[in-house]
Amino acid sequence: MSVNVEKLKDLLGNVNIKSRFQDMLGTKSAGFMSSIISVVNSSQDLTACDPMSVVAAAAVAASLDLPINPSLSFAHIVPYSGRAQFQMGWRGFVQLGIRTDKYKTINASRVFEGEIKSYNHITGEMEFNLSGKKSSKIVGYVAYFKLLNGFEKYYYMTLEEVKAHGKKYSKIFDNPKGRWQLDFDLMGLKTVIKMLLSKYGILSIDMQKAITHDQGVMKKDGSVEYIDVPLDQIEHKTDDAPAQSDDSDVLKDLTAGK
Repeated sequence: MSVNVEKLKDLLGNVNIKSRFQDMLGTKSAGFMSSIISVVNSSQDLTACDPMSVVAAAAVAASLDLPINPSLSFAHIVPYSGRAQFQMGWRGFVQLGIRTDKYKTINASRVFEGEIKSYNHITGEMEFNLSGKKSSKIVGYVAYFKLLNGFEKYYYMTLEEVKAHGKKYSKIFDNPKGRWQLDFDLMGLKTVIKMLLSKYGILSIDMQKAITHDQGVMKKDGSVEYIDVPLDQIEHKTDDAPAQSDDSDVLKDLTAGK
């Protein structure tokens, strides 16, 4: 067994850390903490990561009450240069939107060749003809929501625009072990739903936290470091690459007594 996995188990057995997860998750904490070990054991690259960074990434997911099972696409713990990042999945963004009780519907979808009937790039309105599908070729990704008050919004990106976005905001876009290469389809769905919600959605406290911490590594002081985002994209704050922020409550007392 990896030395780092043993250290991770020791960390998760620490009274202060167990207490913090219990504060966030209640009776679900034991199962969630067990899932941390399972996720790490399923990835050789994660077993090589600093154990505290794994706990920190998991703590962000726990604070949002999102599972970290990779197959569910709610939240992920992703290895990068020996440290673990927290990354949102597209279903995680949908879940946080649903919890606000403001959305009538919210979703992200692939768009196939021939399905777009019309698209007004000024108003953002789109019309689809699903029976017009010509092939299984994906030409883009779209996210959509409708609020209970009737307001609705689409956000569409072509396949080329999604690829350009990935290359711009991830230094390891072309890495065969990176999520963009392993799970491009899911990253495309995540990109459009995140862009839609960050620009036009109702930003609850949890949604703001999710957007801020996505693709970040939590530091011991609670601040976020974006080690995979090109430096110039952090210095020039954008909607989808938020500036470094402080959220010390997420890691409060995690290392106390260590």
